[in-house]
Formats: sequence, C-alpha cells, structure tokens
Amino acid sequence: MVFGEEGQMRLRKASVLVVGAGGLGSAVIAYLAAAGVGKIGIADADSVEESNLQRQIIHAGNLGKNKAESAAEFVKKLNPDVEVDVYPYSVTPENVLDMIKPYNVVAGCPDSFRVRFLLNDACMLLNKPFVHAAVYGWEGEVATFFGKPCYRCYLAKAIEEGGRAIVGATAGTFGCMQAAEVIKVITGSEKTLSGKLIRGDLAEMDFFTISIPENANCPVCSGRLKGIFEENYTGSCEIIRFE
Repeated sequence: MVFGEEGQMRLRKASVLVVGAGGLGSAVIAYLAAAGVGKIGIADADSVEESNLQRQIIHAGNLGKNKAESAAEFVKKLNPDVEVDVYPYSVTPENVLDMIKPYNVVAGCPDSFRVRFLLNDACMLLNKPFVHAAVYGWEGEVATFFGKPCYRCYLAKAIEEGGRAIVGATAGTFGCMQAAEVIKVITGSEKTLSGKLIRGDLAEMDFFTISIPENANCPVCSGRLKGIFEENYTGSCEIIRFE
C-alpha cells in the first residue's frame, strides 16, 4: 500500500470522532493528530487522575482537568493545524447521533460495553465506519465495522467486565493499531479489518485474526433497528426496542 500525497490530502480533509481519551484514546489522538487528520472530535466526561498517567500519556501535567479538554491541549501543541472539537461530557442515547453526524469516521475507545453498543448502533444507522478497540490486562483487540458485519454480530450483548488492571504498553499498542485502522479507512485502503478482528496477548506476544460472520438475525445491521432508544442500553444492552 503506497501512502503518498493523495493519502495525505485525504487525511487533511477528514474528520474523526474519538470517544474516550484514556489509554487507547491517548495513542489514537496522538497519532491521528501527528498524521495530519484535519479535524478531531474528542469526547470524554472524566477528569485526569494520577493513576491514569501510566497509560494515558497525553495528560501529563493536567491532573484534575477534563480529559477531552486536556487532550485538545495536547493536539494543539503537537499539530496546531488540526481543528479540535471538545465534548467534555458522556455519550448517551440522547446525544450520540448528533455527536457522530459531522464526522467521517468514529474511533471507539470507551471502557464500557454500553458506549461501544451505542457507537456501533449509531454508526450503522448513520452509515459511518466504526473502528473499535478494547484492552484488558495484557490483552487487546481491534476491528473495523462498516455495514455488515457489525459489532453486534461479534457480541450480541454485554458480557461481564473483568477488573484486571490495564498495562500501559497494552493500551498504547492497541491504540496505535486502532489509529492505523482509522488512517486506512480514510485513505481508502483495501486492507482494513472489515469483517475481521485482531486479538493479541502481549504477555505471550501472540496475535491472531478472527473472521466475524454476518448474522442474518442481527437486529442492527439487518436494518430492523430504526433509532437509538434508552431501553437498549441498560443491563446486558440487548436490543428490545426497534422503533
């Protein structure tokens, strides 16, 4: 894959919404800004805490500051030519569609299944590429969802979330991979992870790719879901209301 002037121009004209400015988001935001993406939206309601700094490397010196605002400061120092929109609040069923609409690509870096399902469902409704990543302990995963299959073909409902501490280098590794996927989507690469998911364990340095089959009964990418409804994002986050 050749990345030349045309690819750089596509990046300059592109807009990406990054949801979550934590460990994954730090790497994604840093490398998208460095790559010259024209506009980056950053959404995060949390504030920077000392315990975050081992993996959330863009927030040094900003203890107590909202993470989205802190990340915007980092971007402006790294690449002043990048336009930054700040959303210093949570993504909810009420605001997710309006938040996503202005952007070409969505990078999901949250730490909850509720937000991952929200982003997937909204991106499917708005026909936007959704680049997903998640990390836990030494392990992580990255995938790109655009059309069929979608994230709900991979996981139909939320699973119990573990309490393992995240190794900083794990978040950085998979965040970099996620940023690379976003760049490939923007520049029109045929080598994206559409329909596939990479999982890796840095403790063993073991990586493998999973093919995600289309689910004909998927409530989202089948087109049966007609909107975003609060009932679908509580408990196990299964789709119980379609319109």
